Amino acid sequence: MADVQVSQSKGKEKHKGKKKSKRVGVRIDMTPMVDVAFLLLTFFMLTTTMNKPQTMEINLPPSETKAEVAESNLLTLRVTEDFRLFWNVGTEKPVTVDGTDKKEKLINLGKLLKDRNRANPKLITLIKVDGKAKYIDMVDIMDELNINDITRFSLAPMLDDDRRIIGTL
Repeated sequence: MADVQVSQSKGKEKHKGKKKSKRVGVRIDMTPMVDVAFLLLTFFMLTTTMNKPQTMEINLPPSETKAEVAESNLLTLRVTEDFRLFWNVGTEKPVTVDGTDKKEKLINLGKLLKDRNRANPKLITLIKVDGKAKYIDMVDIMDELNINDITRFSLAPMLDDDRRIIGTL
């Protein structure tokens, strides 16, 4: 592990009045420390779990793209700043998604979306979110769409006309 080397000089000393101290050479073997370092590195590399990032891929269309959609194939979902959800198909009167708390509303929304998309496979969901709503509310709704395998949806800001339709303006 470690060696101490003592040097012995057999020649005549140049300065007889001064006594020169002998240098002691120390050699430390670093091999065990390197072994332990690589063992720890290997241990942590093999025991660490690699998590896939939890992101949702969104394909954005080119700018200024407009598509004509029949009213019967458009489900509009409006989200207010206090997370009240209103939905309607076409020009029907908006209906509130029932629920006492956010979790219950999201569960009921998932059931509604699944039923509507099963009934009409060409259905496109338009999500209109109030500008004052929390970002996590929009993410939760998009997660609910993803859970229920709904891939045809669009995001839009809520306008004053939308607020008048749902009666919050």
